[in-house]
Amino acid sequence: MSYRDNPVGEQAFSPRAATGYGLRRPRIVIVSASVGAGHDGAATELARRLMALGFAVDRHDFLGFLPAGLGRLLSGSYHRLLTLAPSGYQRIYAATEHAGRPGPAVRAMFRSAERRMLRVITPDTRAVVSTYPGASQVIGALRLRGALSVPTFTYLTDFSVHALWVAPGVDAHLAAHAIPAGQARAQYAAGVVVTGPVTDPRFVPATPDQRHTARRRFALPADAPLALLVAGSWGVGPVRQAATEIRDSGVATPVVVCGRNEALADELRADGIEHVHGWTEDMPGLMHACDILVQNAGGLTSLEALACGLPVASYRCIPGHGQTNAAALEQAGLAVWIREAGQLGPTLAELLDGPRGKARREAGLALHQCRPGPAETIAAAAAHRPPASVARPRVRRPARRRIAVMTAAMAITISLGIGAPVGYAYSEAGSHLSSISRYFDGDDR
Repeated sequence: MSYRDNPVGEQAFSPRAATGYGLRRPRIVIVSASVGAGHDGAATELARRLMALGFAVDRHDFLGFLPAGLGRLLSGSYHRLLTLAPSGYQRIYAATEHAGRPGPAVRAMFRSAERRMLRVITPDTRAVVSTYPGASQVIGALRLRGALSVPTFTYLTDFSVHALWVAPGVDAHLAAHAIPAGQARAQYAAGVVVTGPVTDPRFVPATPDQRHTARRRFALPADAPLALLVAGSWGVGPVRQAATEIRDSGVATPVVVCGRNEALADELRADGIEHVHGWTEDMPGLMHACDILVQNAGGLTSLEALACGLPVASYRCIPGHGQTNAAALEQAGLAVWIREAGQLGPTLAELLDGPRGKARREAGLALHQCRPGPAETIAAAAAHRPPASVARPRVRRPARRRIAVMTAAMAITISLGIGAPVGYAYSEAGSHLSSISRYFDGDDR
């Protein structure tokens, strides 16, 4: 899938941003992925800011660049792995967290996306930005080979940095904070810059009137302390257990957002949890209504809560990036990681009313004052670049039988737990897939 964000109106165009290009807006290409909502959320806000600076922006879903429906397969397999085999996901993530380059199977998969990637980079493109690790690997490979001449950027949407985020060839890796920046540098990422987070401008601290109005709109108690419990757009992890424990602590009333997991919402209501929401477009309103955020993945929602001045607690975190993000947020002094159920009530009370909560609120608000931000950093590199020079080498179109074998092998690889959530296959299965691919390459000749 690909789609184009319409630029801001002509009256909002900044000639300063397009000096030397006449009336044509310089273009920036952003590649995200519809895996959860965090990668797309960061891309949406980056696009909005870049358009406000006078750029045209094209956005594309990396999963759509993969052949034969492989993108949907990878996303679905990742979801099932998190839901049905979280301990297996943890082992996979830990085994690959600081590994080097991707395995042969994944490199073959990424190569299959290169031609589609090049097609969407138009001649008026001045920069290419990724908010997804797989896209970064492809963009970096194209840049290294000289197939792409414009500056390339990765915006690190996670607060911890898995090895797959670090792509050779990418010119700059942009981080929300010094902690992920340090992790990226430790893995030899190029051009690491701390630029602060990208969150929708609606995420700001609420006034007392806004708080009262939001509680009334969502039919929430007027005066009770409220803990907003989130589990990403998929609603994964031990959410029912966390909601019950928050309620039984007596410290705060849980307000649960289940994302698109309608079954979870039904289960929570059956458990007697009174305030349950599915997917909502008004997360700023819910945050304005609540007093604290409890989360299990450490993604974009945590940064949005910090922008609203809410203290953040990580609790019953999902494996892999959920736990590494919790550790990084705690190391940064931005959130508290509650590792034991017995710590839940006292920690929530301290975050709601104590000095610990005040310190976290101040640190979260300060994080969003970082300047220049990621959009300004990208714009500064792109504003005076010549148009894109895109080499379009002849790429052999794989035979149908090869695509079928590749897709089936990747499915087996992931279903057996041999690969990380984005297909980070390092095992012998990946080597076997490469051998199979080479065999069918011979059939193509």
